[in-house]
Amino acid sequence: MRTNWLKGIIFCLVSICIFLIYHFNRHNPRDIAQDTVVSTIEKDSIALPEQPPKVLYGMVIDSLLVIEDKIKRDQNLAEILSPYNVSHQVIHKLAKISHGIFDVRKIRANQKYILLCRQDSLKTAEALVYEPNSIEYVVFNLRDSVFVEKRAREVKTVERELAGEIEYSLAVTMDELGVTPQLTNDFVDVFAWQIDFFRLQKGDRFKVIYEEKLVDGQPVGIGDIKAVYFNHFGNDYYGIRHDQGNGPDYFDEEGKSLRKALLKYPLKFTRISSRYSGRRFHPVQKRWKAHRGTDFAAPRGTPIRSVGDGIVVEAKYGKYNGNYVKVRHNSTYSTQYLHMSKIAKGMKPGVKVKQGQTIGYVGSTGLATGAHLCYRFWKNGVQVDALKVDLPSAEPIDPEKLPAYNLVKRAYIERLNAIEFKDHDEMVLARGK
Repeated sequence: MRTNWLKGIIFCLVSICIFLIYHFNRHNPRDIAQDTVVSTIEKDSIALPEQPPKVLYGMVIDSLLVIEDKIKRDQNLAEILSPYNVSHQVIHKLAKISHGIFDVRKIRANQKYILLCRQDSLKTAEALVYEPNSIEYVVFNLRDSVFVEKRAREVKTVERELAGEIEYSLAVTMDELGVTPQLTNDFVDVFAWQIDFFRLQKGDRFKVIYEEKLVDGQPVGIGDIKAVYFNHFGNDYYGIRHDQGNGPDYFDEEGKSLRKALLKYPLKFTRISSRYSGRRFHPVQKRWKAHRGTDFAAPRGTPIRSVGDGIVVEAKYGKYNGNYVKVRHNSTYSTQYLHMSKIAKGMKPGVKVKQGQTIGYVGSTGLATGAHLCYRFWKNGVQVDALKVDLPSAEPIDPEKLPAYNLVKRAYIERLNAIEFKDHDEMVLARGK
């Protein structure tokens, strides 16, 4: 009796286990599948982040064809746009409304441009972007409304430090260090009256703290030189940029101006091909005669600058002088610039010019064999050697403002002194990294 009762209990327990196992296997897969479906639906319902639109020159270009090229020689606006389904009427309108914004006649060969076109069979242009330089760009819009606007990229200015030792020339050393000719030119202008840069010696050393302009992390130009040091023939020279209230200038350790009343060179730093001389064999006339000027060899078209403020007294063509300009700076000094390829626009007797203003361009007109500038200098009506004339200096630091200048000077001299010289190969390698 008791045995049958135990068998009945065991049978019930086994039955319950079998039922539970069957029920679990029957319903759980569906639940899992259902959970999976729900999970998938929830996952699919999560919004994926949208990709930002592609923007170029401030315009969305996702659906556009981007064509990049460079201006070809003598190419104009019509020749660029006509192949891209732009009518001559629209091109004429663009040229007309661009007045005061950008002169389309100044589109120059080898400059970059971008065409934004529809992705259709005609590749219809919707915009043309022309880059006259690394900072500015001009947008010719051809979409719903035709308009022209000039824009500029964001320019970041950073301070750089550089040190070098002369092997052959300042220009060659600067080039090997990877800096632009503009820095060389500005450097020379600082010390133009203290150092003869055409007679440097191997081993001369320099240091410079200057500003470099960057667009998208790439160098696009040089800003101000803040401080310079030059060791020439064992002598130390310092130049500190400072504005005491009447515009920035460069001063030495004592607060004296490094600038003279006139620039020393009428061209950015170049090569002297012939100096002032009382006796020189003339390359055209084939005879010995006085050469009352200084010849600067430079490529045709190089801008010529007035060495100082003054009034134009002559601007014309002469049989021997070619195209030339003469400037009277004051009652004592006058300068003359010969053999120009052309005289700058607006140059005529009575016109006032500023120091550094372009008055013409290097050429070989008149009695000349090759492209160069003959620069002549008068003092009290007598022609003298422009490179040896003793000119008055610009204003020194005002005694009342000397304490403020001394603070600036000490800070820059400490920075200059902290810049280490390396041997030539190390400097070139370090700059290239």
